[in-house]
Amino acid sequence: MTSPGHLHRHHHRISSLNKAFLIGIALNVSFVAVEFLAGLWYGSMGLLSDAGHNLSDVASLLLAMLAFRLAQAQPTARYTYGYKKSTVLISLFNSLILLIAVGVIIAESVRRMVHPQPIPGGVIVWTAGIGVLVNGFTAWLFMKDRRRDLNVRGAYLHMIADALVSVGVVISGVVIMHTGWTVIDPIVGLLVAVVIVASAWSLTRDSLRLSLDGVPAGIDVADLERRMTAVEGVEAVHHIHVWALSTTENALTAHVVLSDPCLLVCVKPRLRELLAEAGIVHATLECETVSEHCSGRCE
Repeated sequence: MTSPGHLHRHHHRISSLNKAFLIGIALNVSFVAVEFLAGLWYGSMGLLSDAGHNLSDVASLLLAMLAFRLAQAQPTARYTYGYKKSTVLISLFNSLILLIAVGVIIAESVRRMVHPQPIPGGVIVWTAGIGVLVNGFTAWLFMKDRRRDLNVRGAYLHMIADALVSVGVVISGVVIMHTGWTVIDPIVGLLVAVVIVASAWSLTRDSLRLSLDGVPAGIDVADLERRMTAVEGVEAVHHIHVWALSTTENALTAHVVLSDPCLLVCVKPRLRELLAEAGIVHATLECETVSEHCSGRCE
């Protein structure tokens, strides 16, 4: 039974994340506009590529907020789990947006290396400097909840990566101001691409695995089986299936062999408590006795 205190914390977290998404989106939309106009006016590939990446992050934040709100939708007769799975699909889509952005940045950076253009370093420094502040603050908004949700983690990683990228752009502006070496600008564009791939790889891998109903990260099925079998009254556990209902909720089905069917009432609560500690909130347990024979494959 959910306690009033737990419900209060849950609603507070939802309200806090909603506010974080809205603030983050507003800040990044404003910054993208400033950075894009500055990059276009002065012909800076570093600024334009960073603006393009930040624009994809705005889209990612919007999608992550949509997923977060869809996860709160109530189940229906047709969608008995609600729209929780949409959080996984949106996370996968967000990672694909990042990979597309990488291709665009690499192509344009190579073109600028072949056809370099003069760029005022001072403009790059102050524009990207604003980016460090905006992205750093936005990342801080999601830092507390980054381990609880794959979409929030994605937003946090994007913002941290962007803050580091903006630091790189500042450095390129300083180099241009003191040396006039404008080729550093497209080089920074290529470094942006590397940072994006590095930050998006784990997100893409985890999102793809969850979309295919793979075992969520952090759950060891073999260890889970050992711990369940160690519960007094449990002889064996088989046909274990673990998958993600959403980016925050996991489910399990398993056959549990009991030494005595009379132990069912006390064993089930212990197993559910053990599974909850492992991050599995939805468990369907089919109990059997030693004398029963579980025939056929479990689909």
